[in-house]
Amino acid sequence: MRPSLSLLAVARSQPPRLKKPAVSLDHFIQRQRVLAFWREIVRALNKIPPSSTRTELHSYARQEFERHREVTDLQHIRYLLSTGKSEFETMRRYIDEQVVG
Repeated sequence: MRPSLSLLAVARSQPPRLKKPAVSLDHFIQRQRVLAFWREIVRALNKIPPSSTRTELHSYARQEFERHREVTDLQHIRYLLSTGKSEFETMRRYIDEQVVG
């Protein structure tokens, strides 16, 4: 067998490493809600003129999302999402003040 063909044969005999396990429908829906919430935060922060405040708020939001990245319990995800939204409402009031003022 030619060397290039033997490499192809070896590569095809190995199981795919990139395939992730399937998630449940509830996990998928919660993931979409979290991503939509992240987008909402980023859009709101982009309304603030470039400043240290904008950078700090963005890094705070990102750190919070990263800190809870590995959470898989649906109840905990729902709790984090609801508390995050209430915190964001407080932050949104501050953002509105920054944009107007």
